[in-house]
Amino acid sequence: MRILIYSYNYHPEPIGIAPLMTELAEGLVKRGHQVRVVTAMPNYPERQIYQEYRGKFYVTEHKNGVHIQRSFVWIRPQPNLLDRILLDASFVVTSFVPAFMGDRPDVIILTSPSLPVCVPATLLGWLRRCPVVLNLQDILPEAAIHVGLLKNKLLIKIFTSLEKFAYASATKISVIADGFVENLLSKGVEASKIVQIPNWVDVDFIQPLPKEDNHFRATHNLDSKFVVLYSGNIALTQGLETVVKAAAKLREITDITFVIVGEAKGLQRLQQQCLDLGADNVLLLPFQPREELPQMLAAADVGLVVQKKNVISFNMPSKIQVILASGRAIVGSVPDNGTAARAIQKSKGGIIVPPEDEQALAAAILDLYQNPEQVKTLGENSRKYAIEQYAFEQALNQYEALCDLLTADGKAVMAEVRSQEGRTAVRPYRSQE
Repeated sequence: MRILIYSYNYHPEPIGIAPLMTELAEGLVKRGHQVRVVTAMPNYPERQIYQEYRGKFYVTEHKNGVHIQRSFVWIRPQPNLLDRILLDASFVVTSFVPAFMGDRPDVIILTSPSLPVCVPATLLGWLRRCPVVLNLQDILPEAAIHVGLLKNKLLIKIFTSLEKFAYASATKISVIADGFVENLLSKGVEASKIVQIPNWVDVDFIQPLPKEDNHFRATHNLDSKFVVLYSGNIALTQGLETVVKAAAKLREITDITFVIVGEAKGLQRLQQQCLDLGADNVLLLPFQPREELPQMLAAADVGLVVQKKNVISFNMPSKIQVILASGRAIVGSVPDNGTAARAIQKSKGGIIVPPEDEQALAAAILDLYQNPEQVKTLGENSRKYAIEQYAFEQALNQYEALCDLLTADGKAVMAEVRSQEGRTAVRPYRSQE
């Protein structure tokens, strides 16, 4: 098949949707498909176009068999409302040109966020007469309204209309967790249109490596420490300030070290808080190269998943799968009624504490520090669950089967048209499940 992945984020961006879409594209190529990716100039999480891509309007690349078409976007490190509008609008406009000029795809896989990109992707699907799979990584604008990022009533109305358009125009909607299914059904989306395919992790790349002879530990003087690791986005929805406060409460126990890995701007903010609270047991580090990720994860005793109280219930951080695959215990400081909490509880690989409660977080970490056998058991459960539920090959099989099914349906429609025109009917290909 010729598959077009329409995604604002892609390699070399290190976190979020980018690694997932990169793995999906390259995995489909290995299965023998032709994959083209339409994406923006890399800019996340710093919100600045990477140095080697600046001053360019379009860039075409080939990496690991994937044909990548990048386009310019309006991006600012500290965006105001107008900047956010221009960001989405610029990608909508600039991305459509390479998307349309490329070969006709058999299937389009569109990732959201960004929500406005559903317009050019839908238009392309209509012009090229091919199905569109809407891959929902978040539900907008609901999530943005819930945490206070979107307050303008006119924009809320516009984005709500875009959401309805995206659901109505998509051939299929793939969602990453059961909370998404519930949300879409409540909005009148037909159940037959929804396919649940969890986000994945490469369980061959991320493995439960030993802490001994770990060069990440050696490099950062962590060899004798009980390491509590957070790696990922440092933004409004995470509330990493709670982690620093919890660390401050445990600073007298010198064996415990908190490691926070993230973007420079977020680290600067946390650095000041560490100084104010005397949390000298917190190590702040920039994002590590992807090839270092297995060693970094293996350096931890406990992996953190952190959300604020007001995070909407269906939010599902992709770091959960990664920590599970690394065979480490999880402490989830997340709402107990949310999708993230359910995933951690089902895995039996972690414990849940109330969000934004530094006392509860500190107590949970101290309890794990004092019970190494529990940490070991949770880690073993994590790895087992990751292999059973989140292995990349399983997700790849599901996406490939979905694209195959949609292509077969398209062939069936064309066969019917030809039959009615008096031509020889073509027997539709049936995908094997």
